[in-house]
Amino acid sequence: MTTTTQDPATGTGARTGEAAGLITGARERIDDLDGRIIGLIQERMAVSAVIQRERIASGGRRVHLSREMEIINHYGDQLGRPGTALAMTLLELCRGRI
Repeated sequence: MTTTTQDPATGTGARTGEAAGLITGARERIDDLDGRIIGLIQERMAVSAVIQRERIASGGRRVHLSREMEIINHYGDQLGRPGTALAMTLLELCRGRI
């Protein structure tokens, strides 16, 4: 009967047990951060829905393009080109496609 012990680095790509432990801990932190980010996005979507509803009810348009450009520029300034793409995705999630 042969028993195999699982290498502690399995699934992490690490070559040592110490590195595997650090990677595993960091991945757990990333998973927690991702959960919080998703929660914040969902909260942002709800707030955006309130804004759109009130804007439309008052006779305004669903989308306020100058405000969207402010958001896109802010994300781009803070995160570079990928930030611009992130802002556009976030805006689409919050207001739908235009």
